[in-house]
Amino acid sequence: MTAALLRFTKMHGAGNDFVVLDLRGGAPSPDADHCRALADRHTGVGCDQILTIEDAEQPGAVARYRIWNSDGTPSQQCGNGARCIAAWLVRDGAAGSGEFMLDSPAGRHAVTPLGQGQYRIAMGMPQFDPAQVPLHGFATAQDQYALEVDDTLLAFGAVSMGNPHAVIEVDDVGAAPVAFVGARLQASGAFPQSANVGFAQVVTTDRIRLRVYERGAGETLACGSGACAAAAVLMRRGRVGRDVTVALPGGELRIEWPHDGAVLSMTGPAAFVFEGEWIDDRH
Repeated sequence: MTAALLRFTKMHGAGNDFVVLDLRGGAPSPDADHCRALADRHTGVGCDQILTIEDAEQPGAVARYRIWNSDGTPSQQCGNGARCIAAWLVRDGAAGSGEFMLDSPAGRHAVTPLGQGQYRIAMGMPQFDPAQVPLHGFATAQDQYALEVDDTLLAFGAVSMGNPHAVIEVDDVGAAPVAFVGARLQASGAFPQSANVGFAQVVTTDRIRLRVYERGAGETLACGSGACAAAAVLMRRGRVGRDVTVALPGGELRIEWPHDGAVLSMTGPAAFVFEGEWIDDRH
């Protein structure tokens, strides 16, 4: 990342936007300063996260991807980003039109191109054990946790989708205090790696409305792993069925989890916005 000129692709998945960097061949990863500069919506390109495409770690995968939040911190998973990486690799010719595999910090994912910009990603099995989320202060998994934050008792579900999530069910997601409560729950110490905090409203048994306050990025128009987390928590409670549409401010995602022992999958769009070259003139 010492070169002054950096080629990138701007993409989004349901409004969750990314700067995609092709680092295959051993190009160095961006440091935190570069990530913050790229993500700045006034003086950089502007994005929720930076995605890097790298050489696969193990045989059988087309490539590996990594995720960097807009504040420069690394992330373990990004469902919307995974679809964008898949679309980028298909357009590049590195992946064909059939199913292929991607490596991520959270593991390996099967990708199925569905046509018309839609991709299905196998997101793995939701993990509810507090130690795996991770969530401090609780020895065993609970349907709903209670925690006092700033003199307010919060009830939430917790799950890992390769990254930690808290899910708060609300009556009206439009009126939910997303930034206020999200930031305070992240800073509470209950989640030692912080967490993406989702606010979910059950509309029908096959439809959820969702807003997510992401760690390292704030509220975004969509969060793929957050949609998976909200669906998984509500499915386990019996609040919704095992095939649901999650409506986020930026678009809709379909989440399927046939049963607790199955892999959860997410289907949604990936779109190209523009190609560009970013000049780092900070030095």
